[in-house]
Amino acid sequence: MATLYLFRHGQASFGADDYDKLSDLGCRQAEVLGHYLRDHGIELDAAYSGGLLRQRETAALALASQPRSVPHHIDKRFDEVRNDEQIKYLVPTVATANPRIQALVDKGLSSSKDYQKVIEAVFTHWVSPACDEPRIQSWADYSGAVRSALRDVMTVQGSGKTVGVFTSGGTIATIVTQVLGLSGEHAYKFYEPIFNCSVTQLFYSGDKVSLSYFNDRSFLQVLGGQREEQLVSYR
Repeated sequence: MATLYLFRHGQASFGADDYDKLSDLGCRQAEVLGHYLRDHGIELDAAYSGGLLRQRETAALALASQPRSVPHHIDKRFDEVRNDEQIKYLVPTVATANPRIQALVDKGLSSSKDYQKVIEAVFTHWVSPACDEPRIQSWADYSGAVRSALRDVMTVQGSGKTVGVFTSGGTIATIVTQVLGLSGEHAYKFYEPIFNCSVTQLFYSGDKVSLSYFNDRSFLQVLGGQREEQLVSYR
């Protein structure tokens, strides 16, 4: 039996010129995640992340508290769902069927809540059989790459290991959906509620994998309360 932790990255810089970097809060969340792992004796044998900066920054800040150096492997199959390209190419189709989405787009999506509503509508269309847009990565290609990345990690690391994967909400949701044997239409149900720097735990043995717990952010609540910091965020 081996343990695999899925860590969502800390809060990114929504609204900034470069979204793909941690905000000040995101950096603090990643540091506290590292403290939590250290203080509870969770020592990683290996770490993986996607290639996105916010994922790599979260990994670096959290791994800094490990008692020994942890090999950190970059695998772009753990990158996030390509939300920007989906909005660019799928919104016209989705908005035609849903004027509410068009109204949000017309407002400019400066609000994170408005942006998330559009993401939900676009993601739901993307995973459906009705989506045949050739200019974007398909759900089949994306989810297949995520599945193979997880399988490769389990194969390479083998039994008895404790492994951390620093990734994003869409990727975690996809993995959980696959582990539970659900179709893609269920993925957004796990995507939307994922907290920044939350922890999801899997157990695996050979090619068998099971979900232990999902989206735990209680350590951020507890440690934040002790230090009089608000550390919990969705976006």
